Amino acid sequence: MPAKATKKTKNNEAKDNCLIIKSAHAEARVWVYSPTIIRVNISKKFNEADESFAVIQQPQANISVKEKDGLTVVDTGALVLKINPQSLQFNFYTADGCWLDGDYERFGTVWDDAKWSNYRKMQPDARFIGLGEKTGPLDRRGQAYVNWNTDAVDYGPKTDPLYKTFPFFIGLHGKETYGLFLDNTHRTYFDFGASTDHKMYWMAADGGDLNYYFFGAQGVAKIIQDYTWLTGRMEMPPLWSLGYQQCRWSYMSAKEVLKVAGKFRKKKIPADVMYCDIDYMDGYKIFTWNKETFEDPKAMLDELKQLGFKLVIIVDPGIKIDKTYKQYDDGIKKNYFAKYVNGDLYTGEVWPGRCHFPDFYRADVREWWGKSFSALTEPGVEGFWNDMNEPAAWGQNIPPIVKFGDKPLSEVRNVYGHQMSRGTYDGTRKLLKGKRPFVLTRAAYAGIQRYSAVWTGDNTANDAHMLLGARLVNSLGITGVSFTGVDIGGFSGNPTPELMVRWNSLGVYTPMFRNHAMIGTVRREPWEWGRDNETIIRKDIEQRYRLLPYLYSAFYQSAQTGLPVCRTLAIEHPFDFNVYNEAYQNQFMFGDNMLVAPAESVAKKVKVYLPAGNWYRFSSGEAIKGGDVVKADAPLTDLPVFIRAGAIIPMQSVVQNTAEPGDGMLELHIWDGPQATEFTYYEDDGATYDYEKGAFYKRTISFDPAQQLVTLSTVEGTFTSRFKEVRMMMHHTDGHLKKHKPSELTNEPMVLKC
Repeated sequence: MPAKATKKTKNNEAKDNCLIIKSAHAEARVWVYSPTIIRVNISKKFNEADESFAVIQQPQANISVKEKDGLTVVDTGALVLKINPQSLQFNFYTADGCWLDGDYERFGTVWDDAKWSNYRKMQPDARFIGLGEKTGPLDRRGQAYVNWNTDAVDYGPKTDPLYKTFPFFIGLHGKETYGLFLDNTHRTYFDFGASTDHKMYWMAADGGDLNYYFFGAQGVAKIIQDYTWLTGRMEMPPLWSLGYQQCRWSYMSAKEVLKVAGKFRKKKIPADVMYCDIDYMDGYKIFTWNKETFEDPKAMLDELKQLGFKLVIIVDPGIKIDKTYKQYDDGIKKNYFAKYVNGDLYTGEVWPGRCHFPDFYRADVREWWGKSFSALTEPGVEGFWNDMNEPAAWGQNIPPIVKFGDKPLSEVRNVYGHQMSRGTYDGTRKLLKGKRPFVLTRAAYAGIQRYSAVWTGDNTANDAHMLLGARLVNSLGITGVSFTGVDIGGFSGNPTPELMVRWNSLGVYTPMFRNHAMIGTVRREPWEWGRDNETIIRKDIEQRYRLLPYLYSAFYQSAQTGLPVCRTLAIEHPFDFNVYNEAYQNQFMFGDNMLVAPAESVAKKVKVYLPAGNWYRFSSGEAIKGGDVVKADAPLTDLPVFIRAGAIIPMQSVVQNTAEPGDGMLELHIWDGPQATEFTYYEDDGATYDYEKGAFYKRTISFDPAQQLVTLSTVEGTFTSRFKEVRMMMHHTDGHLKKHKPSELTNEPMVLKC
């Protein structure tokens, strides 16, 4: 059937909070969600249930519509949408009339049976950032991508698609910013001028609606805040999950897990987490333990607890076909598994052999799945690693005639991992009875931050992957996912000692700090790289633990505003062309005040772009004027990290795990600068949800450079700080560090002289 463009409208009406425009081939509906968020949905046949896996907000009760110069106009006060009812084309403007984005006048939206494509005008200076876990450069202009969650084994720096789908990007041109979230779970496509002579960009889908949310706030950070308001924000993670995590496919027995954990303590290398990959199970059956190698899980968990470790274990969605297996028997009796279109159960092969796959789109199936975690939580497990949930099966090509209830695979593949993670989170939160679970997933869809952390899948041990990992983490941050990580050292292949050391130093400034490797590769534990390298790795891990007060406060900011912990410089400097330069695109801010410049393992010096302002080298205290490129020393002992002038960074003494009380001293490091600054400091118990009931400790720390004073506001919340004293650490422009005498930390306002 030939493709058809949308035709002249037959009807145009505003009904309650929805504008409805009908044409010969489609119907458009428009809602306002906030003054800076407008939703547009164009469909041939609307599903009146109008469900979203990502969006948690509802549209406003009313919509303001008027007709002007032959156009239908929606005006929110901050954003103006002008619709041509003849061509069904949409254009968005700021309140003062600046054009932001809209349909390309030659085509607009084109339908080809169930498929559609939407063509949008591209400005000569346009840039695009976002889409989450996508390879390639920071600026997506000239690139094309497909969203189809894939078990991307041994992916490379240009592989697409990968494991996750985040159809949200931010566009920039002139001095304007806008965002667009295409909420469609089918296979979708984005082409940012890669093949259109740079006149237009386009997006398309194999099915479903052209259903997008347009964001008109000015400023990248404001758009991220709006997007995460719409799709939800993360909750506070368990504090232990921010410590160092040691993983491997596989630690083959409880004895080996405890041996490795014990060696961390013997060598005084801080760590909080051990992992069990697939070999802890009985025949790779989920929710079981190997009775020979993990014969007493509770005893193992009890000993790990005494050592100050938590355990994270892997779960896959494939349920082994075995009549003696409880989960299989339950699933068959209750009709919980995916089927072919003729009603036969779908069978795919993964680690256990022949398997069925749960229908996680059903609430009762997710509840059953969540309750099954009792076999793991009862011995003491608090961390749950969701893998193989694209979903993956050997051969990588689950047939399109597979259905999950009434949902064909083609419609919901991209959200399978999201729903599995949702079931894991809901179930384990109930089972842990007030404790926060740590949930990790490989596959995801927009909104996953409400349920889970993510990692970037099966990377490879080389410098290109290490640098790509930084870009992937930063891009995931743009799409609302703050708790992210990579397999430090590379999942496959064997890193050189230099690469291992360098990657570990970058891990310090990655939200999830996890060392992981594939079976058959060299061991990756910190002591496996020689005594000198072990010393460097220990020093860097200790730095992570010293920074935990700063990092935990950054996660609080994420939970409140949606701003990520790791931030591409494009968030703060979207119109600075240096930010997009290939030489500097991997740089990022770690929280508000620390700029990290990833460096290859063999590099002795690297060029670093420091945005306008004054900066300090973290390691030396050297003051540096920004707005230019500097050539920074980059020995393996000192990853280039820079501190913004005026920065306030709370730190603590080194502890061996997050459960240790430490010495009770909170260090407030202040780097002198010309402008007054402030920092929101946050604590809670790091373990429970009591913070939701007011059991937290929050205060604003302010630096006044003119008076050389630091002020701590009155404490908000009922939680008692773990720190008893506070010490000022003043970093001056001449490189001098002045260490002040400790002061008692009180809940009342405090003024400290610099």
